[in-house]
Amino acid sequence: MLIRRAVKKDADGINHLLHQVLMVHHNGRPDLFKAGTKKYTDEELLSLIQDDEKPIFVCVDDSDRVLGYAFCVFVQHVNNNILTDIKTLYIDDLCVDETMRGKHIGKQLYEYVVDFAKDSACYNITLNVWALNDSAKKFYESCGLIPQKIGMEKILL
Repeated sequence: MLIRRAVKKDADGINHLLHQVLMVHHNGRPDLFKAGTKKYTDEELLSLIQDDEKPIFVCVDDSDRVLGYAFCVFVQHVNNNILTDIKTLYIDDLCVDETMRGKHIGKQLYEYVVDFAKDSACYNITLNVWALNDSAKKFYESCGLIPQKIGMEKILL
């Protein structure tokens, strides 16, 4: 296995995983997440792959098949009235193909992102995880992440 920056030829493999992620969310919260779609259009994905401020990393096998990905975004609030100007690497999405889970690919991707963030002079790594996704919460806790803030809701309809 190899972890590297995503390139254009990885788009189909990434899209396959984006569909898997969507279905986890749709199955848990069909009131919020549509079925049969994905987070990014093909054009948006290709643009993201080339964006150095929003790096995407993929884990590929020997035949260059995408086994997992990590979408990242640099965040920094320079001259903000209340926030310090620390540089953060936000993990927007991390997914391992459902057929490859349990092989520590997610942990290797996460550790790669941590090293990348350190090399990029980031103060911290942040991410959001949906309350419906217990396996993701347990995974991130096993990686040493702790809650930074909690989003709450009250459904009115």
